[in-house]
Amino acid sequence: MIQFFRRFFQSKLGIPLTLAFLALIAFAFASSDVANTGTFGGVAGGDRVAVVGGQKIDSADLVESARSALDRVREENPNISMEAFIAQGGLDDVLDQMIDRAAIAEYARRHGLRAGDNLVNSEIISIPAFRGASGEFDTATFRQALSARRISESAFRSDLSQGLLAQQLLVPAVFGAKAPDKLATRYAALLKERRRGSIAMLPSQAFAPKGAPEKAALEAFYTENRDDFIRPERRVIRYAAFGPEDLDTRIEPTAAEIAARYEEDSATYAASETRRLSQLIVPTQEAANTIRTRVGSGGSLETAAREAGFDVAELGPISQAELAAQSSADVARAAFAAERGAMAAPARSGLGWHVVRVDAVERTAARSLEQVRGEIADTMRAEKRQRALADLAASIEEQLTDGVSLGDIAQQLDVEIQTTRPLLATGSVYGAPNETAPEVLGPALDTAFQMIEGEPQLAEVARGETYLIFEASQIIESAAAPLAEIRDDVIAAWRQDRGAAAAKAAADRVLARVKDGASLSAAISEEETSLPSPEPVNLTRQQLAAFQGQFPAPLALLFSMAQGTTKKLEAPADNGWYVVDLDQIETGTVAADDPLLAQTRQELGPAIGSEYADQLRVALRKELGVERNATAIEAVRKQLLGQN
Repeated sequence: MIQFFRRFFQSKLGIPLTLAFLALIAFAFASSDVANTGTFGGVAGGDRVAVVGGQKIDSADLVESARSALDRVREENPNISMEAFIAQGGLDDVLDQMIDRAAIAEYARRHGLRAGDNLVNSEIISIPAFRGASGEFDTATFRQALSARRISESAFRSDLSQGLLAQQLLVPAVFGAKAPDKLATRYAALLKERRRGSIAMLPSQAFAPKGAPEKAALEAFYTENRDDFIRPERRVIRYAAFGPEDLDTRIEPTAAEIAARYEEDSATYAASETRRLSQLIVPTQEAANTIRTRVGSGGSLETAAREAGFDVAELGPISQAELAAQSSADVARAAFAAERGAMAAPARSGLGWHVVRVDAVERTAARSLEQVRGEIADTMRAEKRQRALADLAASIEEQLTDGVSLGDIAQQLDVEIQTTRPLLATGSVYGAPNETAPEVLGPALDTAFQMIEGEPQLAEVARGETYLIFEASQIIESAAAPLAEIRDDVIAAWRQDRGAAAAKAAADRVLARVKDGASLSAAISEEETSLPSPEPVNLTRQQLAAFQGQFPAPLALLFSMAQGTTKKLEAPADNGWYVVDLDQIETGTVAADDPLLAQTRQELGPAIGSEYADQLRVALRKELGVERNATAIEAVRKQLLGQN
């Protein structure tokens, strides 16, 4: 609910970055949040992209942090490239985060806050990602986790120290933030506020030119909006799969091998006997004999055990050797000497005296070599096939290391090489989102998008069954598509852009007519272009909040306007312009005992705390002073784009 209010009454959306620092560094490595701080620690080297107080931020740190941030974004959008990331302001956001962190850490140090080695060590030990199989901190696991994220131990410790300083500084600033009763009452009443008005849409398509632009105009538009036409990286994958069907007949076991295996496992094929038993364990031989006598005279073992305060356990099917291992050799001999339904002679183990009843006897006759020949052959065939495949895979891997090509290996194996159409990192075929990469490539796709072009690798697709040799035969880098290839798309975008400009001009005319006293419907009808009629709106804020933040932008504007005003609003993606007219506002009221008031008071506290932290972050920047090196920042930008 508070986020709803924030959307209307504040210029920034979301939770301030500084609050995120409290959990970002100190406690969230396992959820991968720490990956974005792998090089924030002020490692020396390179030009300074910024100076915060006396603390310098190096260009090398910014490069690594931007790459790490891109990796995190790719977890949600695998197709995004560095070009698109930077075009969307990603590099600027990363630098802002680094500056904020440096400012918080520097201010904390200046005012005597410390995060020493012992405190850092205690936090490291408490991070679940660094625990081994025993559940305790494990040094090897710790180093492997850092290595997997390409973070040095010193950089990680520096990051953690900064996070702890941020915690010490920010927690007192936001702790216990509480909304005054009058403020909570006002916000609660806002939810019951009702607004009436209307919204008109002026779509770009209605004003878009029909013909194509002149060549010079189209080229100028393409150059100006080049970032809108960046295509993701695509890769063409060549691959060949092989499995048991590609092995020679040497995996077929011979008669001698089958006979040797039969002898080796002779105990498995010998005659055997298992029994199902009911067992009672008592502390003395006298008690065991008494119970056995009672049962032998027609009594029940279960009844006798219950009267003596014991329980009867059921065992089996169990062999004599298994029973001996569980109890003792004497108990096993006695149990297997008795007939079915009889009571065995009491025998002793380390647990006491065993009173055993034989409930069932299951005997298996010995099996000859001829009887199990097929079974042994199947087992040996599977074993030899798995070994042969593993040996073949090892041989192929050695050849790949020696530089043997995919084509040569496929020729040796007599398997066909397949070639995909250009693929995206998501596995979709570029230009055909409903088509995907062959299923066999699934386990190798992530690796395929990290490989160097023309260097094949080996992967096990199905354990012990299918192997894959694959390579990125063509890597098409992410870049803006040439105008010649996307001319129709650029023309469509140009029309959309020109239509949006014309729609804006029309919106201005409509606004002028409304200010002169015309109704919104009348102002729209005076346009020469045929436009949709305005849509009436009659909603409370509570109804709007039910959209859970997914309400249209024109409704958000309607609920932030003054009564009797009319405003215009640009639609996303150059789709046109809205004209929003607010006729009436009915103020809501809330009783002192309304549950909505208590809920609002509770939710406003964290929101106010967020504001405190946000304002503190801005104040720290101002007090310490921030200097940016535009030349170094531009050099980093070019380096990330591969333009150096």
